[in-house]
Amino acid sequence: MEEAIAKANTLIEAMGWIRQFRGTTTVIKLGGSVLEDELALMHILLDVIFMESVGMRPVLVHGGGKAINRALAESGIEPNFKRGRRVTDDATLKVVEKVLAGDLNVHLTQEIERFGGRAMNLSFLTTNVLFGQKLESPEDEDLGFVGEVTRVDRNVIEGLTYTDQVPVMPSMCEGPDGQHYNVNADTAAMAVAQALGAEKLVFLSDVNGVRRDKDDPDTIIHSLSSDEARELIRSGVIESGMIPKVEACLETLGRGVKKVHIIDGRLRHSLLLEIYTTSGVGTEIHL
Repeated sequence: MEEAIAKANTLIEAMGWIRQFRGTTTVIKLGGSVLEDELALMHILLDVIFMESVGMRPVLVHGGGKAINRALAESGIEPNFKRGRRVTDDATLKVVEKVLAGDLNVHLTQEIERFGGRAMNLSFLTTNVLFGQKLESPEDEDLGFVGEVTRVDRNVIEGLTYTDQVPVMPSMCEGPDGQHYNVNADTAAMAVAQALGAEKLVFLSDVNGVRRDKDDPDTIIHSLSSDEARELIRSGVIESGMIPKVEACLETLGRGVKKVHIIDGRLRHSLLLEIYTTSGVGTEIHL
């Protein structure tokens, strides 16, 4: 009986958050280890279906770097990176298109529907919603067909969310001449969140959030203002690979998104625990 009562208390706790976020948009960036872990991915997609079922409007943007690397290896193509970005020549672009806009995008959509939700895959193979241009490198290094999103067709995306469907889009954009570009998944998700005026942007990561000690998961900081985050960068608490992610969060907050979350996507039901509980399980960054 006590276990049943505890479950009821959890639902009561969630009720306030469900009311608060009903009708709001949350953009979720999928990538990294989550896409490689079948069980973790299942729990994330079940969370997404739950969010939609209680009135939120989840939108998925996904990368797929590890799957791309495997496909390149099968094609005998050596991956090439400069400053963390994949150099995308003609041959690499064909692989990226097949993996991101084809295989992964369709797979995620089908999995959502298999678990009982409704979803629509959005890409240049179906209905394209991300438009952009070639990314100009500040060091004049040619990265090939690497782009940046300059326009998001919010009408198509919102039209789907208003009819209880989950839009699923790969991190690729189409140029004015029809050329396709590979886009960093974090920046693609940021562009979508900004265009939609999202309540939340959630980065599913391989760490549980911002930590005071990067090697100790128990030192996670659950809530940070933008000023506090900048101070932690200045003081060296936030360092190395977490710096660009937090700086991206701060940039997004300055462009209309209310809150940005960094959570461990490998944790079972981490999305629900972050959004519908008081304490959360990751780091929330706000203005």
